[in-house]
Amino acid sequence: MTQELSLLLIATISIAFIHTLAGPDHYLPFIVISKAKRWPLSKTAWFTVLCGIGHVGSSVILGFIGIALGIAVGKLEFIEGVRGNIISWIFTAFGLVYLIWGIRHSLRNKPHQHIHFHSTGDKHVHEHTHHEEHLHIHENGAKQNLTPWILFTIFVFGPCEPLIPLVMYPAARNNYNDLILVTIIFSAVTIFTMLSLVLITSYGIKLVPMKAMEKYNHALAGGTIFLCGIGMLFLGL
Repeated sequence: MTQELSLLLIATISIAFIHTLAGPDHYLPFIVISKAKRWPLSKTAWFTVLCGIGHVGSSVILGFIGIALGIAVGKLEFIEGVRGNIISWIFTAFGLVYLIWGIRHSLRNKPHQHIHFHSTGDKHVHEHTHHEEHLHIHENGAKQNLTPWILFTIFVFGPCEPLIPLVMYPAARNNYNDLILVTIIFSAVTIFTMLSLVLITSYGIKLVPMKAMEKYNHALAGGTIFLCGIGMLFLGL
């Protein structure tokens, strides 16, 4: 391995890790949606990986198309920037709509009581929420919840800007072995960082007693995604 390639790979690993860590939109949405929907860690993990592949994959495809057509890196970065701005607005709107729905859901999800009479003459009072009564129907009914798949679609169309200049450097030198290596390492580090942050945080949250807050889970999830979108739009996260 040449010194030049070593420096390129170190830069690739560092940029992929820092880019993912500094962008809360890469992990917070999965954490809050997993909590709101009471997903097991296994489901949270595969969905995070799936979105990570879609997120990196779209930029890989765009980069390879640019290389094949001889498009300059500046033009590709401009396209990624425009795409990123559009997705940031969509991401923010999705979070806002989810927040409003979550608030409405929490207001409707108030505990209420049923009195059950037994043949012996005894009676007991059963208290539950609307959510608890219909949880099985909602989770396993024929109509699937679209929220995670909307998030997946957003991630697929969301750009991974730092990848473009990294792959264009070896491409400019017609070194396609290095180009493929950089692409694989960048993708692996990005997805692994996303997965690690999501699983560690999700596991930690499961250990914290939050029973009183459970009816607000969807509102909190929507609010978190909305704030991530605001950060993307105005803070460059």
